Amino acid sequence: MENILSTSNITKVYGKFKAVNNISINIKPGDIYGLVGRNGAGKTTLMKMITGLAAPTCGTYKIFDKSPKEDKSLLMKVGCLIESPGIYPDMTAYENVKQKAILLGIKEKGYVQGLLNLVGLGNVGKKKVNKFSFGMKQRLGIALALVGEPDLLILDEPINGLDPQGIVQVRDTILRLNKEKNMTILISSHILEELSKICTRFGFMNRGMLVEEDTVEELYDKCRDYIEINTKEIDKACTVLDQMNLSNYKVINNTTIRIFERIEGAGEINTQLVKSGITVNEIYLGGASLEEYFLNITGGTEQ
Repeated sequence: MENILSTSNITKVYGKFKAVNNISINIKPGDIYGLVGRNGAGKTTLMKMITGLAAPTCGTYKIFDKSPKEDKSLLMKVGCLIESPGIYPDMTAYENVKQKAILLGIKEKGYVQGLLNLVGLGNVGKKKVNKFSFGMKQRLGIALALVGEPDLLILDEPINGLDPQGIVQVRDTILRLNKEKNMTILISSHILEELSKICTRFGFMNRGMLVEEDTVEELYDKCRDYIEINTKEIDKACTVLDQMNLSNYKVINNTTIRIFERIEGAGEINTQLVKSGITVNEIYLGGASLEEYFLNITGGTEQ
């Protein structure tokens, strides 16, 4: 099995509005795939189609390389928390999870308590859900999504509206599920900084389209600081950099070099290049924060 989830040109149209436009993604077993986009980018609509809560206008998707249209039992392998969790406020966390376990025919002793322990709600006792904090409700929603031991967990904006402590708790829960249960997770958010702490791969959405995909390594490589040198004498410049024991640099094209080390030494590097008779047309410090990168690839602040 190569992919646990794959979509092919999946599209959703409401009237004349394309909420999701020809998106093709592949999620491999063990991935924590972060779907990043502004509010209204189409993330929730895409997740609803994947979980069977909305029908695609066109395009297809597969779970374990099979179409849910041909085998509806495949959707039982998917757990989801989309928008707000469906919970009974006048019941305890235990009673909420037990209700769903009963519906799915699960009677294993200790099963419900085990899920609550897993999401950090094992000690809430008989406290009613209507007394829970927002973060506790989110973690209960995750516990409900885990009933039935899904292979793929889909979480739509699970950290939206949480305070810093709640964000850390949900983040730790997601990492624990991935590492201890080897669970594949698709998670959406408009907060790239937070997703960057847990995700292995990213898909950036804007106006219903997938504009870019990156691994976490590629993302940080694109965002890290660098010295950029513009010169027509690339080969000579590289020789000088080697003589200065600089190895972490990259030739971008026939006039541009980026150096990813000794960022504070740009002046010294420029001096050595000029001393070696190399004409430096331009030298400057570059790089972008995760937030700036996100804004750049999704159209800037004007949107």
